[in-house]
Amino acid sequence: MSIIASTDALISSGFAPISLKALNGKAAMLERLDNKYVVDGTVLMQAAGDFADVFDMLEIDGRRAFTYETCYFDDVERRSYFDHHQGRRQRAKIRIRRYVEAGLCFLEVKLKDKRGVTIKKRLDRDPEGFGVLDDVALAFIDKVYRAQYGQAFPHLLSRVLDMRYRRMTLVARQGGERMTIDSGLEFFAGGVRHAVDPSRFILETKSANGNGVADGILRALHQHPTKRCSKYCVATALLNPGTKHNRFLPALRKLGGAPSRPVLLQPSFQ
Repeated sequence: MSIIASTDALISSGFAPISLKALNGKAAMLERLDNKYVVDGTVLMQAAGDFADVFDMLEIDGRRAFTYETCYFDDVERRSYFDHHQGRRQRAKIRIRRYVEAGLCFLEVKLKDKRGVTIKKRLDRDPEGFGVLDDVALAFIDKVYRAQYGQAFPHLLSRVLDMRYRRMTLVARQGGERMTIDSGLEFFAGGVRHAVDPSRFILETKSANGNGVADGILRALHQHPTKRCSKYCVATALLNPGTKHNRFLPALRKLGGAPSRPVLLQPSFQ
């Protein structure tokens, strides 16, 4: 068993299972306030018992950690990246995500409303079309952008970055709060790769007010949200040395240091 797989098993062992059907029966949390934390495995193990008291863990066919493959789209000026860097409220993040073990695939459009709340809209896609924005996908992007911001989607998109990681998903027994635990992150762009130290985890809490039960548990362990910890933005900075990235420095330092020359390698998935 690999180090990552054994760590996944250790972390997940104390949680009661919840099925995908039961999870989907709860609030979808597609409109939420998110907090992201970068923690090491020691901290996560300290918190796991308290998490298990109030959260169940998604389990499908005996599996609790799932592989996610995601490709991101941006324009030639990397407008999505720089809008996030500048903290613009009117911004969009476009990606296609493939859930490897489940055989599912979705186009996802993430927007921000005037309160700073994340709005996520998604469209079911054929996994064979991973990485491609066809006319149906482009029409969907324009539709949800117009509905949120009252104007046409203004950018010409191309595939700019891929990533792969493993995720465990927690759902609160009471209410719609959720939390995800990501590990084994690998980023790919322009023929280069950056792998995050497997002892580092990204925890994302998702609650109605941004101050949920999981946030309280992490605060008790002196953990605080890592600002501007978008995986897309961090990966873009790491894989493109020289790109302006000062607002992402706290996340970059926790996830592997300042941008440097990555290892030449293409992703095995396309």
